[in-house]
Amino acid sequence: MQYIRQFVYLITFIFGISNTFAQTFELGLGGGGAGYIGDLNQDKPLKLSGLSLGVYAKMNIDPYWAVGLHYTYGRIKANDAESTNSQFRDRNLNFKTSLNEVGLQVDFNFLNYFAGGGTKRFTPYIFTGIGAVFYNPKGDYNGKTYNLRFYQTEGQDRAYRNYALAVPYGVGVKLRLKDNWGLFSQIGYRTAYTDYLDDVSGRYPNPAVWQNDAYLADRKFLSDPSYTQYGAPGVQRGDFRKRDTYMFVGIGISYTFVSQKCYTF
Repeated sequence: MQYIRQFVYLITFIFGISNTFAQTFELGLGGGGAGYIGDLNQDKPLKLSGLSLGVYAKMNIDPYWAVGLHYTYGRIKANDAESTNSQFRDRNLNFKTSLNEVGLQVDFNFLNYFAGGGTKRFTPYIFTGIGAVFYNPKGDYNGKTYNLRFYQTEGQDRAYRNYALAVPYGVGVKLRLKDNWGLFSQIGYRTAYTDYLDDVSGRYPNPAVWQNDAYLADRKFLSDPSYTQYGAPGVQRGDFRKRDTYMFVGIGISYTFVSQKCYTF
C-alpha cells in the first residue's frame, strides 16, 4: 500500500499548486464502454466488453493545460469459448472483473479553449497521468461463479494483489456548448502494472503444489478447464507480455465554474 499513499500525497501536492494558479474549476461526468487487451484478447485493441462510467474534478491552469482527479468504474470480460481461435477455445478460460480506477490526469489542449471562455469553441486534446486500479477477476463454469484470485490457479504461494498502478494515455475532443457547459469525447488506454486482470500470467502448475488441499479439485479445474488436458505443467497459459491493458471510451458533459473573466485574449 506504500505506493498508494505516495500517490495520494502527490495528488494533494499538485492540487495545492493548482489552487494557487488556476482560475477555473471544472466538474465532469461521462460514460461509455470498456475494453481489455491481455491473455484472453491479444490482438483486438478496440474490442469493447462492458460499460464504463466516470466523474472528475479538474483545474484549468490556462487554455491549454489542465490537471484533474478522475474516478472511473468499468467492467471487462473475455471468454475463450467465444473466440475465433481454436487454440483459445481448447484452452477454455474465461474471466470478468469490475475496475475501480482513481487517477491524476493532465490534459493538453491543442487550441485556445476552455468551457468558460477561450478563443476557440472546440479543441482536440491528449492526456496522460498516473493512477491506481482495483480489480477482482472471477470465472463462470457450470453455472457457478468462482473468485479466481482465491484459488491461486497458477500455483502461487499466495493470492496476488487486487490493485495495481495504472498509467492512462489517450486522445479526445472538447466542444463548448453554451456559457460554461462543455461536451467531450475521448478514448484512453491504461497500462496496468499487473498481468492478473484476467487471472492469467504464468504457466500451468504441477497439481502436486496443491497436494492434500481442501480445494484441490476446484484448483485443478480452474487452472485448466479445457476438455483436452490442454495445460500440461510448465506450459504457458497466456501470452508472454507482463502487463495487461484496459481501455475506456465514451462521451460526457462538463461544467466550468469561472471565478473571474479570464483566458479570453
